[in-house]
Amino acid sequence: MEARARLSQVGVPATKVRQVIEHLRGRRVGEVLGLLRFSKRPVAKMIEKVLRSAIANCQSSGAGGAVDAEALFVKEIYADEGRDLKRVRPRARGSADRVVRRQSHVTVVVSDETAG
Repeated sequence: MEARARLSQVGVPATKVRQVIEHLRGRRVGEVLGLLRFSKRPVAKMIEKVLRSAIANCQSSGAGGAVDAEALFVKEIYADEGRDLKRVRPRARGSADRVVRRQSHVTVVVSDETAG
């Protein structure tokens, strides 16, 4: 059994999210939650939020909630590019520079090992 959760329009570039999630693929959920809890990266809290949502989705879609959270592992986790917010920053002599604020979408798929 597997379940997925997705967080859209995270205000962090996908490259910075990928630096954190590359260490989480294929690990048990309890271990991943521990890694995210003690990570110094601000994006780790957002990833933890999505992971907890995927765990809850798996437990609610299971047979009467019989799925144990400790038996789950992270099957897939990836960050896709979101839309870019284009802003303008004033510069000297009436000119302007373009500022691009990148966003991303984070998707987490959890599964139990029997399906794997």
